[in-house]
Amino acid sequence: MTDAIDQLYTSNQQRTFAGDATEAAFLLGGIGTGNVSIGARGEFRDWELFNTPGKGKMLPNTFFSIWTKKKNEEAVAKVLESRLTAPHALSHGYHPITAAGLPRMKKSVLDGKYPVAEIKFEDDDLPVQVELEAYTPLVPLNPDDSGIPGAYLTYRVTNVSDSTVETTIVGSLINPVGGITYDKFGNLHPEMPCGQNLNVFRQQNGLSGLYMHSAKHPHHDLHFGNMSLVTPNPNVTYKRAWLRGAWYDFLQEFWDDFCEDGRLTDLGYETNSEEHKTDTGSLGVYETIAPGETKSFVFILSWYFPNRINGWYEHVRVKAPGREIARNRYAARFDSSWAAAEYLLVHFARLREQTFCFRDALFSSTLPGYVVDALAGNMPVLRSTTCFWLADGRFLGFEGCFDDLGSCEGSCTHVWNYAQTLAFLFPTLEQNMRRTEFLEEVDDSGKMAFRAMRMFDCVWMWGGKVAPAAADGQLGTIMRAYREWKLSGDDAFLKALWPQIKKAMDFAFVQWDHDGDFVLEDEQHVTYDIEFYGVNSLTGAFLLGALKAAAQMASHLGDDTSARAYEDAFDKSSRRLEELSWNGEYYVQQLDDVDKYKYQYGRGCLSDQLLGQQLAHVYGLGYLLDPEHVQKAIHAVYQYNFKTDFTRHANCQRTYVLNDEKGLLLCSWPHGERPKLPFVYSDEVWTGIEYQVATHLIYEGFIDEGLSIVKAVRERQDGYRRNPWNEVECGHHYARSMSSWGLLIALSGFSCDMVKKEMRFDPVINRDDFTTFWSTGRGWGTYHQHRDAASGEYECSVDVHYGDMSGVRVHACGKTFLL
Repeated sequence: MTDAIDQLYTSNQQRTFAGDATEAAFLLGGIGTGNVSIGARGEFRDWELFNTPGKGKMLPNTFFSIWTKKKNEEAVAKVLESRLTAPHALSHGYHPITAAGLPRMKKSVLDGKYPVAEIKFEDDDLPVQVELEAYTPLVPLNPDDSGIPGAYLTYRVTNVSDSTVETTIVGSLINPVGGITYDKFGNLHPEMPCGQNLNVFRQQNGLSGLYMHSAKHPHHDLHFGNMSLVTPNPNVTYKRAWLRGAWYDFLQEFWDDFCEDGRLTDLGYETNSEEHKTDTGSLGVYETIAPGETKSFVFILSWYFPNRINGWYEHVRVKAPGREIARNRYAARFDSSWAAAEYLLVHFARLREQTFCFRDALFSSTLPGYVVDALAGNMPVLRSTTCFWLADGRFLGFEGCFDDLGSCEGSCTHVWNYAQTLAFLFPTLEQNMRRTEFLEEVDDSGKMAFRAMRMFDCVWMWGGKVAPAAADGQLGTIMRAYREWKLSGDDAFLKALWPQIKKAMDFAFVQWDHDGDFVLEDEQHVTYDIEFYGVNSLTGAFLLGALKAAAQMASHLGDDTSARAYEDAFDKSSRRLEELSWNGEYYVQQLDDVDKYKYQYGRGCLSDQLLGQQLAHVYGLGYLLDPEHVQKAIHAVYQYNFKTDFTRHANCQRTYVLNDEKGLLLCSWPHGERPKLPFVYSDEVWTGIEYQVATHLIYEGFIDEGLSIVKAVRERQDGYRRNPWNEVECGHHYARSMSSWGLLIALSGFSCDMVKKEMRFDPVINRDDFTTFWSTGRGWGTYHQHRDAASGEYECSVDVHYGDMSGVRVHACGKTFLL
């Protein structure tokens, strides 16, 4: 085994990111709440709390600072961020609202094990060491406690000197209610939309802090909202509003006040800010720290912006009077940011224990470190602004996000086909998506709108007419309904959807199989935003997966007539698809003239050619096509489409991989016959497809190849070139990237059937000493397997950390035991 291959299995270390890793940005925020990110310098950035994305959105005057003083020595005060990195080429330098001119810490290192970020600061000028622990609770199977609009920010300060040190940490935050804008000089714009803002100091229910709101916006207004910065620590100092004055007096007065004695002087403003203006407030905690002692400076940042447009975009929304505004799910639980902060305080011990239990369960895995990195690195998608969660319980998602707007609306069925993370961590939210798709978006003919629009009184248009059904999206959604049922064991869920599932299943033969041979050959809209023509294994395998899933669901519900019909159709379809599309090496598109229609692939080696089969493996449906052919085909995808150098790759489409990076192309033509205009995106590299192919390679026994692809993806997301917690495609935090969760399922040999109350484990790596996280709709925990060197026997155990798995049988190591 070469060193390179050996490293695929032994590389278990998690990466950290120094302050100069400017692309590293760790998201805080719950499901459907919006986010704020922490960069590797410790800076707060990308403020996305206001029901729209906000990449690059900074809040003025918003940062944490530390003041320390040893007896008989001068005090030292610094911003709790490491030094700004080059370039420094702004036309007017850094504006005072950035506080760039204030002293900062020498170094920082970000250790991000999602959902928890830890930052260690270094600075020789201070007699203390400082670490930040930041997280928003995340508890699998508990979406409400994972959907809180707030975050814990705990600065731990250790006195490394030989005498006591007086220490104060202050958080400063601008009141952003109403909106912040700038003029061309970087000043706050004189016509900002905000105004009548007020910062109030409160002490109640164990919390002290600033409650920031506005008198300008009524409760039903899109701009209505408030924020809170609070602490449970008893020793508090505050300044409700920085100096209201000309030029840069605000920063000068604050910094001088803070540096003087580590305390803040409230300036006594009792009136709201003027129209088009707002205030910055500061909250501090002070402590005396003995030599060698560590004290925690605990802050809670919370927000409440409950109203969003009732739709996807301004032009795709409900226009009916009284229905223009929708409310976020968290608004059904909390009436203010202060209430959210109180909840975080009251439930601190439980939420921290459960969040850290999940983190530790995931990161204690013996899976390669870059695999765990891929799992955790794409979890933020489900808590990013890609997704939103409404008060009526509906969970919806864009495909991804522009910097300031959602990208590609409608919980697009063919994109979300790839995603596994949400289903295995928060299955009730996936069930909600299936209810929307089947109960609201399937018409009487069985056609499913592949972008959810009806709920907003809209119709999805494509090319100037009502959009067609998406073959891969509709059939894949049937497979996902099967997944949700098996993960949960919820027969009521299946019964409610079954009539519409049947309609959607039967629609396939009416719409796409006009010659009645049980394979799809007519115009088929697919995930590449084009139509495929002729027989192809992308849609063909999806048809097979949907038929096999539908047969099992029908049989369980006693619909024997449908079950037999689907089983018969499956057998005929599988045989016919093999006849028409297998070329002896991989599956191809059957077209007499590949250039008759634009954007086909013909004899190309398509990376997604067996996506439906990969999903069938993950969902426990088994093989859909000849196993030997499947194995050859997926290895051909790796052989022909995985490139270890892109310096000579010509791509006239969107570019995601460059230079000497490695990546998997969507398609190649190893034997020629490339169409004159191949399907759009064919020369691109998408992480969501890379992960699904890697997962499938692992299932077919090509573990080295699968891991090589995963390692290549995560090497690209290195914090310098790209963000480790943001894989892009058509937008930031792209939903397809959540296909990475399939890696855990494949490598651990995990399967579950909560209908039968069974789980199985059969790891394919590190078998002699293996640990992994697992989850079902009923519970989650860890699995351990160890081989006794003396006896050669395997011992295995399952720990349930959350939920109720009583009565579930576990099959592992050739044994069966009951939980």
